[in-house]
Amino acid sequence: MKFAHLADCHIGGWTEEKLKELTIKSFQKAISICLEENVDFVLIAGDLFNTAIPQIELIKQTTEELKKLHNHNIPVYIVPGSHDFSPSGKTILSVLEKAGLITNVYNQEENDLKFTIDKKTNAKITGMLGLRSSLEFFKYQTINKEELEREQGFKIFILHSGIKEFMPISLPFIALPFDVIPKNFNYYAAGHVHYIFTKEIAKNSIIAYPGPLFPNNFQELEELEHGGFYIVDKTLNIQRKEIKLKDVIKIKLNANNKPPHEIENELKEIKNVKDKIVLIRIDGTLKEGNPSDINFNLNNLEEAYITIKNTSKLFSKEYEDIKIEANVENIEQKIVEDNLASIKEINFTQEDIISLLNIMNKEKEDGETVSDFEDRLVKDIKNELKLGVLFKNEN
Repeated sequence: MKFAHLADCHIGGWTEEKLKELTIKSFQKAISICLEENVDFVLIAGDLFNTAIPQIELIKQTTEELKKLHNHNIPVYIVPGSHDFSPSGKTILSVLEKAGLITNVYNQEENDLKFTIDKKTNAKITGMLGLRSSLEFFKYQTINKEELEREQGFKIFILHSGIKEFMPISLPFIALPFDVIPKNFNYYAAGHVHYIFTKEIAKNSIIAYPGPLFPNNFQELEELEHGGFYIVDKTLNIQRKEIKLKDVIKIKLNANNKPPHEIENELKEIKNVKDKIVLIRIDGTLKEGNPSDINFNLNNLEEAYITIKNTSKLFSKEYEDIKIEANVENIEQKIVEDNLASIKEINFTQEDIISLLNIMNKEKEDGETVSDFEDRLVKDIKNELKLGVLFKNEN
C-alpha cells in the first residue's frame, strides 16, 4: 500500500493572478507525482479550494487533474476544510463527489462516524471536517469515539484542525486538545495548520501535517518558499515531495532615518531576479517623506516573475510626529476610563479593552487575503478574551 497525503491546496487563494496560477500549477505537479509514484489513493486534508464556490476556470483545471487520477483508478478521499466548507451545502466539493471524482469521508450519522473502505487496499478511512475558528470541536464531542477505536485493520483519520499539543510556539493558532480526537488510528492525515510536522504518537500510529501545497501568504513565502506533500507506505515510512516551481528571493530593508530615494537605491542593487518571486519587506520609520514616495517600478525588477512588497511596518516621520502630538493612545485610554463603568453587560477590564483596540488597529498585510486577515483578527481576539480552554493554545 502506498498513498499520498495533500493538504491546504487553497487553489485560487491569491489575489495576484500570477500567484493564483501557481496554486493550480502546484496541484497539477502533485497529481503528476502521484501518477509517477503509482499511489493506491490520495488523501486531501481540507481546503482543496480557497472558497466553497471558486472561479469556473479553476474548477475546470482542477477537474482535469482529478479526472487523471480517476482514469488510473486512484481514488481521492477528502474532508471539507474551513475554506471550502459551506454551511448551506453549496460547495463545489459536492459537485465533484457527485461526478465520482472525490469521496468525502466525513460521513456522520447521528453520533457515529462511518468508515469508507478503499477497495484496493482495504484501508479504512474516516475523518472530520474543519470549520472556522476550530468550531468542529463541538462536532468531535458528539461522535462515538469508542466504536471508531475498537475497529480493526489499517485505519486512517483525516482532520482539518490544529492540535494544541503539537503546535509550535511560532504559530499561536486556535487549536483542539488531542483528547477529543479518536485514538488507535494508524495514520492521522492532518491539515489546516500550514507547517511541516510528523510525530509518532503511539506504536504504529503517526500524525502528519504536510504543510500547504503552495504558500498562501507573504509570510509563508518567506518561511517556506515553496510547498509539498507526503507519500506514505504501509509501514508508515513518510517521504516528502517538494514542489518547487519558482525560486524565491527575500529582501529585508531597514528604513530607519533614511529618505525614500535611499531605499530606492538599495532596491536597485537587487540582482538575478529573472523568473523568480521577489519578496521585499521594509520596516522602520523614514527620515522624511512617505512610504508612497518609494518607487518600486524599477528596471532591475522587471524580469522577476512577480515582485511583492510588505510595508505594513513602514512609517513616515510626519505620521510619527502627528501621532505623538495628538496622544492618540492617551485619548483612547481616557474614553475607556470615562465609559467603562457604564457598561454593565460585560466584565472587561480597562486593559482588556485597550488590548482589543490594539488588535482591531492591525492592518491587512500585502499578499494576505481578506479571509485570512479576518481569521487572524478573530483568532487574536479569542486568544485575548480567552474564550474557553478550547481556543487557548498553551505552549
